[in-house]
Amino acid sequence: MSLALAGHFGGGPVLVGRDGRASSVPIARAVRAALSMAGVDCADAGLVPTPCLQYAVRRLGYRGGIMVTASHNPPEYGGIKPVEHDGVEPSRGAELKIEGRYFAIESAPRGYRAGTAPPAGRIRDGAGAEAVGAYLAGIASLVDADAIRRRAPTVAIDAGNGAQAAAAPALCERLGCRAVVVNGEIDAGFPGRGPEPTPENLAGLSRAVSESGADVGVAFDGDGDRSLFCDERGRVLTGDRSALLLTGRLLSDSPGSTVVTCLNSGSAIESVAAASGSAVVRTKVGSVEVSRAMVERKALVGFEENGGFMYGRHNQVRDGAMTLALVLDLLASEPGATLSGAAAALPPSFTAKDKVPCGSADAVRVAMSAMASGHPNADTTDGVKV
Repeated sequence: MSLALAGHFGGGPVLVGRDGRASSVPIARAVRAALSMAGVDCADAGLVPTPCLQYAVRRLGYRGGIMVTASHNPPEYGGIKPVEHDGVEPSRGAELKIEGRYFAIESAPRGYRAGTAPPAGRIRDGAGAEAVGAYLAGIASLVDADAIRRRAPTVAIDAGNGAQAAAAPALCERLGCRAVVVNGEIDAGFPGRGPEPTPENLAGLSRAVSESGADVGVAFDGDGDRSLFCDERGRVLTGDRSALLLTGRLLSDSPGSTVVTCLNSGSAIESVAAASGSAVVRTKVGSVEVSRAMVERKALVGFEENGGFMYGRHNQVRDGAMTLALVLDLLASEPGATLSGAAAALPPSFTAKDKVPCGSADAVRVAMSAMASGHPNADTTDGVKV
């Protein structure tokens, strides 16, 4: 797959980063070696959050990026996530072309004939400090850093033993916040509460908020692109609720903007957007669907209901640290502002989420049954939404 991506990027340099999983170190080495074998220069960012690598690709002029991560999946999983030169994942169409390259390579005869191999690409070490520095500076430039420093909030951070431990505490320090960190050690086994933050497994974060008197708590997933928040009382907000909160504030400053979200987000966003004369665009489920629609429509905001929030002025991808900075900016916007108070002013919305083991034939039967209900507003863009 790395050779296929080398052909897709059409040259270098390519920035390679990884999360803290046990498999990510050898996979990242193999990725860099394959890029070099294909004649593509690359730089090693080491352990960084996914949104940091994505921003650095865009900001620092890389031809593309490869993040070695399995995101929020269990510890035994591994994977790679490509990043285009604009800092966003490839579109679905580009994914198909990359897969076509991969299968063509897999079916080709093995080995190089003498004289056919390109000159080896160079591998540059130590690109992580520059990437993280650019990332944190970019985030800080988009909020009222001075106001946040004057407020000097306390932030409880549940890093989930994941990659955002390498950046989020440093962001808090840059913005003059006191950080109380739990599960802050990078650990491939994710022993604290697992790599995926959910409202059900954040009791430790709620406790840290209460015990430290924090103004806000935040929990990140394994690669640091998603974030869930809890208020100063230790109550966890769903991803939908925090997205409504931030979207409403951002749209009040930029009326007439565009918001992109997927079909499984709650319906309250339409009323929040309407208050500022803004439009909501719905996509199929998946972060790449939201990101690419944001790029196409120059959208200000994008989000998923799982805590993936995207701020278009920074980058059209999920970014847990950028989202934290926006929450801190909201708290610093007026004296005495609290997350609980801001959330209380939102329109009512309710989210329940579950998974049901289901074979493909049964899944089709369930979908057909839902379609047969005759509901006038049934949406079949991606599965069935009623």
